[in-house]
Amino acid sequence: MKLTSFCQIILFIMLYSSSTFVTSQDSCSSKLQQLQLPIPFDTSSLLCSSVWPAHSFILRYAKASSDVWSFIFSFPLDPKAYAAIGFSKDGSMVGSSAIVGWMPSPGAGGMKYYYLGGKSKDEVIKDRSDLYIMNASFVPATGSLGYLIFQLKTTQPSSNLIFAIGPNGQFPDYPSYDLPKHIDQTSVTIDYSKVFGTQRLHVKSHGVLNILGWGILIIMGAIVARYFREWDPFWFYFHASVQFLGFVLGVIGVISGFVLNNQLHVDVTLHKALGIIIFVLACFQVMALLGRPKKESKVRKYWNLYHHNMGRILIILAVANIFYGIQLGKEGSGWNIGYGIVLAILLTMALTFETQLCSKD
Repeated sequence: MKLTSFCQIILFIMLYSSSTFVTSQDSCSSKLQQLQLPIPFDTSSLLCSSVWPAHSFILRYAKASSDVWSFIFSFPLDPKAYAAIGFSKDGSMVGSSAIVGWMPSPGAGGMKYYYLGGKSKDEVIKDRSDLYIMNASFVPATGSLGYLIFQLKTTQPSSNLIFAIGPNGQFPDYPSYDLPKHIDQTSVTIDYSKVFGTQRLHVKSHGVLNILGWGILIIMGAIVARYFREWDPFWFYFHASVQFLGFVLGVIGVISGFVLNNQLHVDVTLHKALGIIIFVLACFQVMALLGRPKKESKVRKYWNLYHHNMGRILIILAVANIFYGIQLGKEGSGWNIGYGIVLAILLTMALTFETQLCSKD
């Protein structure tokens, strides 16, 4: 056998084995690309937890809005058994509301809600739940995986979750859909503060980028352009460099703001509108720089009038939107005081330089 043929066979075996492994179980490092149906909510910010390693149960979750939480619960379909996730007030199974999914054969999957009022068969009530469940579906993946996809309408779900797996080959059957007793179960506690921590980090990153870009560097560049013209051409290159850096950071901040808005789904219409206006004005400034006429040109004075006033409007709107953003983000007085001190220093510098400039005249 030729070496190339041998290598091809080995490569095929490796790829086949890898593919079989990926499709037979889920993990937090896996992407949600094996699903046969679209997911009815954004999955970009889902946190992931291996809630029951013994049975390869994986739970993904995120806060979709102020009162909606998204969940994706995945489990292997081999052995052929139902899988259940329940939300409990105190960590016990009795008194909890469960969502159960199963697929005894390809294309024959099902899902039901149950209220676990007690341990007897009559106390496990189907189609009843203390949860406000939305967009719920059971979705089989391309491999031997099942996904329970749902959203809960609540400010915060119970942190006490229970998971169960049913006996092999026994499923809730039509028409009663009685739930066979599970053969194994576990309980876990979910720390939802991680969700808020991730979102707070995104909010802070958005704020820092915009403060540095629009609220500090752009102002510094304007100060240099107005008061250091005798240092020609150093002032121009410094001004252009600082403004460009501020523009780049500001644009990244604007983009992060749109991403954050899609994640939080909160009403920040005015803040977003001001951010778009600031971005558009900044783009006009960049275009004006590219089309700057020569000093001896007759239209140079009109260009200066446009460029200077457009920059002043941009700075005023940026400062106002930064303070407004700090208020929306509920960052507290520390951010207001911190940026206020930086702004006061920049304003003091500008007033000092303006006084010196006027005394020369």
